[in-house]
Amino acid sequence: MKRDEATTSYTMSRIRGKDTGIEMLLRRALFKLGIRYRANSNRIFGHPDISIQKYRVAVFCDSEFWHGFRFLENETKIITNRDYWIPKIRRNIARDKEVNERLAKEGYAVIRFWGKEIEENPKECALKVLNVLRERGYNK
Repeated sequence: MKRDEATTSYTMSRIRGKDTGIEMLLRRALFKLGIRYRANSNRIFGHPDISIQKYRVAVFCDSEFWHGFRFLENETKIITNRDYWIPKIRRNIARDKEVNERLAKEGYAVIRFWGKEIEENPKECALKVLNVLRERGYNK
């Protein structure tokens, strides 16, 4: 399927880095469980989508395309502008790994959810966060 540049440009302009649909779903589910958090903290390396600094928990909501879900098998499906997208997604994958390693060294529990996981069951994802918090001393 061939798209014109104007359609592609418009589509790309609608993509946001903060307060995405999957982030909002998970944040609402956490709030319903009584979990209070900070969104998009710039005080924590990697700027997690959701963080609870007191318990050193960092949560990332990763979309499948940008963060390379099953990238090796899906790489061939990228048809337009391959010279740009493939290195970009590979770098995103590497950056995610770097962020995970550094936060772990700093004592953080890093939780990453794929967008599909959140969309299918935000409450289950929120309960996973709650379990990690409880392991770290959260008692509500």
